[in-house]
Amino acid sequence: MATPKPHILMIVSNPATSPVTGWPIGFWWAELTHAYKVFEEAGYAITIASPKGGPLQADGYSDPEDPSGYSAEDTISLTFKQTPDKMALLQETPALSSLKTSDFDAVFVVGGQGPMVTMVNDVDTQNVFAGFYESGKPSAAVCHGTAILLKTKLSNGDLLVTDKRWTGFANSEEEYAESAVGQKIQPFWIETEAKQIANTEFVVAGPMEEFAVRDGNLITGQQQMSAAAAAARVVEALSS
Repeated sequence: MATPKPHILMIVSNPATSPVTGWPIGFWWAELTHAYKVFEEAGYAITIASPKGGPLQADGYSDPEDPSGYSAEDTISLTFKQTPDKMALLQETPALSSLKTSDFDAVFVVGGQGPMVTMVNDVDTQNVFAGFYESGKPSAAVCHGTAILLKTKLSNGDLLVTDKRWTGFANSEEEYAESAVGQKIQPFWIETEAKQIANTEFVVAGPMEEFAVRDGNLITGQQQMSAAAAAARVVEALSS
């Protein structure tokens, strides 16, 4: 009998409105598509879900077809967008509450501006992530998706990141983003908040450099340039 192929649960933010900018916000294209491509090429099954279920919305600047041209070179996301079967996966995502996490072998939280609003205080999503982690399954988050780690607790009440080395969107990158658009964007900065947590090690590389960290079965990526690298760490963990 053939061995079942690993099944990855990708958690993506539901659409929201930024309390700071008033912009519609959601997920970042590259963080979904670049990781998806790594898992797909590894032959894995992939389910894209969201905390509440339903259709998803991407951050405008992450769209390779956005008039701003900010992500115009993201050909991986463009190819995904031009594939009807894949786009259909974003139209009616299952809610986390409708899934059995025991059916999956790893979890991957996609970033974007949405998680800073929809996930940072969402205990249900945090509990799903902690459940994967405590089961010994690869548990990954990228960019602003790592905001969940500021508050995710284990079953014993400890923060999951206690005594762990991890990364996320850096202050230098927040400064760059705010300078580029000429205004404040985020309600808080992950690096600032992380460095106020005792007994954890939050580390970053240079702005927009590929950087992913694996500490046991916790895997984190710094920003959109690190989504594929973080996904590769998940593949590595599942293969070991």
